[in-house]
Parts: sequence; structure tokens; C-alpha cells
Amino acid sequence: MGTLYVVATPIGNLEDLSPRAARILREVTVVACEDTRETRKLLNAIGAKTPTLAFHEFSPPEVDQRMVQRLEQGDVAYVTDVGTPGVSDPGVRLVRAAAEAGHGVVSVPGPSALTAALSVSGLPADSFLFLGFLPRKPQERSKLLATAADLPLTLVAFEAPHRLQEALHDIRETLGDRSISVSRELSKLYEETFRGKVSEAIAHFTAPRGEFVLVIEGVLPGERATTDDEISQAIKRLRATGLSGRSLVDAAVEATGAPRSRVYRLALRVREET
Repeated sequence: MGTLYVVATPIGNLEDLSPRAARILREVTVVACEDTRETRKLLNAIGAKTPTLAFHEFSPPEVDQRMVQRLEQGDVAYVTDVGTPGVSDPGVRLVRAAAEAGHGVVSVPGPSALTAALSVSGLPADSFLFLGFLPRKPQERSKLLATAADLPLTLVAFEAPHRLQEALHDIRETLGDRSISVSRELSKLYEETFRGKVSEAIAHFTAPRGEFVLVIEGVLPGERATTDDEISQAIKRLRATGLSGRSLVDAAVEATGAPRSRVYRLALRVREET
């Protein structure tokens, strides 16, 4: 029975590949990877002639079983283009298939953009919620952020450069002007980590380049999250004074401290119910 090695690879700096990871990549019978061209560059750099097989999010289910069959012939390594497999990639499918077939699954830990960004964020990392890549559609992105708005957990998300400004605006509207750490190009030549308020990050990243990791402050200890019912009650009280439209939303935001998008959503609900 072969062993599936889940191998972390550098997120930018080749020196971050551990000696153990390099040895395993040379010794296994095959390396399953997202992009065979990218992985071949890594293997060439460490002098590994190990063959590669493509395994990515678009691979059909039969590829999972093909990988399990390869494990019956010897050890297999699984890598992604960068970082630790199993985080925002289809690694869970391969791990589950290998484990269910009775094969050993061993982690070869190493670089991770998630933990790297957390470690330099200056925000609490003892408990956090990883949101993965934020949804591309604004409505879906705001909805996801809203589900985490009242959590006393640091929030972590990945974002592409061409959507960074939109994402930061949605974060400010949905979560408020919280503290945030924005890291880009981690471990690479132009590595940068910005720390400040969301509004300051919006002003700072006017021409974003590189891949980004956002680390967002959660609800602070001792702060009590405002419930939807409390916001709705505040909206009803303010409506009774004659306020409506934008003035009503502005007053409710000031009264409750809740993000504008959340207040607006609840104001629409209150209007529909009355």
C-alpha cells in the first residue's frame, strides 16, 4: 500500500521548500499537481525527474480513482501550484479517496499564504475564520461577509488584484471601518503588508498588483454584537419620527453602530413588513 504525501511548496521563495519536501518529491513514483508545467519548474530546480499527473478542480471523478490506483503501485505526492494543499484547492477529494481506500495520508508541512499573512497581521490569530477566495459577484460577496459580521473571530480571505478595491469597499460597507492587514506578494521581491483601517487600505491600494491576503479584525472582546431584531426595532422607532429613505438609514447606522449595508437590508425588510 502506498502513501499519499500532501506536500507544501513555496508561495514565492524557492528557499522555503523544506529538505524533507524536496526528498519526497524526488522519491515518490509520481507527483499529482494542479499545473504540470508549474510543478515541472519546481522539480527541475531540485533535480527531481519524477513524472507528474494533472489533478485539479476540473478533473473528473474518475481521476480520483486513477490516483488511488497509482497508490497501489507506490507512494504519490500531491502539490498545488503554491502553498499548502487542501486550502482552496481540490486536495480534499484526493485525501478522502486515498484514506477510504486504506492508504496512508501524510502531511509534509511548509509554506502557507494563510498562516504567513496571519503571522504578520498584528491581529489575533488564536481563533480565526478562513473565508477562502471571496465571491466574484458583489451580492454574493456582501452576503458572505454579512454572515461573519458579528463573529468575535479574525477573518481571513484571499483576493485577486483586479477585485481588491471592490472587495475592500464591500468590507467597509458590510463590516464597518475595521482594522485590517493586507498582504501581497508574500515571500517575493515586492512583498508588502499594509496595516490600518479598511478606508485607509482603500486609499493605499490605488493600483493593486500581486495576489492578496486580507486579515480583518473581528468583533472585539467585550463588544456585544447588535442583533437584527435590535436594528429592526431601532429602524421602526426612527420611522415613527418621520424619517425615511437615506435619512432613516443614516440615523439607524448612527444609533446602532451597524454597517450601512446591513441596516439598509433590514430597513427594506421592515418596509415590506409594514
